[in-house]
Amino acid sequence: MSEGPAIILVEPQLGENIGMTARAMANFGLHEMRLVNPRDNWLNQKTIAAAAGAGFVIDQAKLYGSVREATADLHHLYATTARERGQGKQVHGPDEAARVLVDHVKQNHKVGILFGRERTGLENEDIALADAICTFPVDPEFASLNLSQAVLLMSYAWRTAQDEGIKLPFTHKTKWPPATREALLNFFEYLDEKLDERGFYRPASKKPRMSMNLHNIFMRIGMDEQDLRTLRGVIVRLVDGPRKPYSKKARREAEAALKAASESDDA
Repeated sequence: MSEGPAIILVEPQLGENIGMTARAMANFGLHEMRLVNPRDNWLNQKTIAAAAGAGFVIDQAKLYGSVREATADLHHLYATTARERGQGKQVHGPDEAARVLVDHVKQNHKVGILFGRERTGLENEDIALADAICTFPVDPEFASLNLSQAVLLMSYAWRTAQDEGIKLPFTHKTKWPPATREALLNFFEYLDEKLDERGFYRPASKKPRMSMNLHNIFMRIGMDEQDLRTLRGVIVRLVDGPRKPYSKKARREAEAALKAASESDDA
């Protein structure tokens, strides 16, 4: 397996937790740690001691100012949470989530797993950026996991999911890679702007929730790059009105290109 998921810690507070997380990652072959606004002076002797030899993970860790920045280049993202958030996303256990991630990595997609703050976990706005949710089958009477424990469970699931198992005679193939987080967010910003101009968000006080609901609808689809271009083109035409009619020459060229593409697909 060429590349495992990025482990993204949102606003971690204790250097010990970061160190133990690095150790858990290294145990199962994961090396890419991303930290979103860690507490000042997070890198200290306690961090290094807790890493217990996995300091190379910490040395390579990347710092980001927001969850959006930390996930912008990813094609598929899981958010971990112990609570149902009412966002209508697919919910998987660690084993199933790991299998999904393995499938994506085999297609050279960049993937990640989002972990929340030690005391409060992820916020709804963080989870809204994810494609799906991963939760753990813990005792509901005591559902809280230490940050490094949660990472350890996912790292183990990732490691064990890489067994090739029984192969199907054929699989679904797509022509286009999944849309990156940055492309999706740019699309959402454009959609929000145009809906705002046309008075969709009424009353204004409900705009944040209405906007998040719309975003989650599109996130659940699992759009690829072509899907995103098509949707944006649809909105542009609805906003700007119809294009000018094709000239005869342009129409002939478009028909010829469509025919050539069809013949290529058949081949």
